Amino acid sequence: MSGVRPGTAAPRGGTASRGGAAARSGTGARSGSARGANRAGGEERALTSVAAGDRFRGEEPEHTPRLWHVTLSVSGARAPLPEVRRALEQLAHDHPFLLTSRYADDHAEIRYWEEARDLHDAAAVALRLWGEHRQTAGLPPWEIVGLEVIDRATYHQRIAAGYGPAPATPVGVHPF
Repeated sequence: MSGVRPGTAAPRGGTASRGGAAARSGTGARSGSARGANRAGGEERALTSVAAGDRFRGEEPEHTPRLWHVTLSVSGARAPLPEVRRALEQLAHDHPFLLTSRYADDHAEIRYWEEARDLHDAAAVALRLWGEHRQTAGLPPWEIVGLEVIDRATYHQRIAAGYGPAPATPVGVHPF
């Protein structure tokens, strides 16, 4: 993500702040009241970066996308393993955001990261994934039987504590 907002000018010959106190507090170059008032004629405002997790003043958290870890579980009638594998590989090829898929002849699990405004949006996208790509990837006619959507902090907490979903390694399509 870039720290440059529309309408800001790039610095000329100067250095930009890298997420310092002025960038986080909204003071200094980011202050709307000082915009243009403290600048000499033709002088441009220095750009600032925004550290991960920082918000622009007045910007509500629900308007900023976040990363969500999604685990989608599907199951149904038995299907030939080579066909299931080929279909999941095609889905991963069509949508490289997929981290890992595990499969058997009657069920599969897909794990990936989704960028969404909130949990509801991430879950809605996940619930459409299997059905929308059933034809194009040749996926079995299985139904969604489980869905877990957790934020990035919760995912990393679980991994650090030694429980929760195992790290998505190795990446790719693998049998259970």
